[in-house]
Amino acid sequence: MQNLTDYSGNSTSNTGPIIALKICIVVPLFCIFLYFIVLMLHTLASHRQFWENPRYILFGYMLINDSLLLVCSVLLFVFFLAQLRLSIILCMSMIFITTVTFLNTPFILATMSLERYVAIFYPLRRPAAWRADCIWAAILPTLLISLAFPTIELGLGRQYPGSSAFTTMVLCKSKDLHNSPLMTLVKVSLYGMFFVATALTILFTYVRILQKARTMRRNEAVGKALYTVLLHGLQLLLCIMTFTHPITERVIVVHSPWLKEQIPFLNYFFFALLPRFLSPLIYGVRDESLRAHLKRAILSGSPKITPQQMGKPLSEGRVN
Repeated sequence: MQNLTDYSGNSTSNTGPIIALKICIVVPLFCIFLYFIVLMLHTLASHRQFWENPRYILFGYMLINDSLLLVCSVLLFVFFLAQLRLSIILCMSMIFITTVTFLNTPFILATMSLERYVAIFYPLRRPAAWRADCIWAAILPTLLISLAFPTIELGLGRQYPGSSAFTTMVLCKSKDLHNSPLMTLVKVSLYGMFFVATALTILFTYVRILQKARTMRRNEAVGKALYTVLLHGLQLLLCIMTFTHPITERVIVVHSPWLKEQIPFLNYFFFALLPRFLSPLIYGVRDESLRAHLKRAILSGSPKITPQQMGKPLSEGRVN
């Protein structure tokens, strides 16, 4: 998690051009990502057929979660490189939001996989919690779990005696706010347990839908649901890659010593930012109906999209 809330590189070892290059790499990609996210969210909110489908409600929830995660993460990254100090309350708030949204990501993926499982096995009699008007009942527990530990961590974090949380300025790094070895051990253990539970949930839904696909070889909806769950598994793998930074640091130091000072940035970009830039875009663009609306929004003045271009109605489970 540290890669997302704490870009721990030594900024004093970076020259001005290197800092500028890093910012020029991260910020434009982030702006492009945010542009597509706004388009997707506007499309989902503007068409009844989307917000009446629980799968698209969950997808929109994932887009909002990843957007909050990246906004706070990129701001912390830029502030650290620029050596800009923030008030304690603002710093802790940004770290809290980043931690919650990071932890919530695998829960959302598991929930989306379970929704596909319910859609395939209970197409006519969905449980109440998996209908569009009650999908909050599936979302709320995951959000509460994501909020629980960061709230405890924030309450037990480093204290600043005699300092004002609103006026005292600090260089915002999560390891300075939460530097207890015991808290770090508990956090790593809980995060590992959460990711394992999520992986098992996705694996269970994949195996069950695979079994269903073998008995219904010509059912297109089952095949597409199987592919969707597989994509969720790949997204979870990208999230887990965030925890591989200690290994990658050792490998880079051994094989490319000249990159030693840039290891924190490389880990931050490839294992924290890039997976979250790609995951929602891949999932959103591969859907025929959503892709058609996005093309229409991007290419202004394009011909009106016909129902044939839009694909089958969402109620039929039309997913690439």
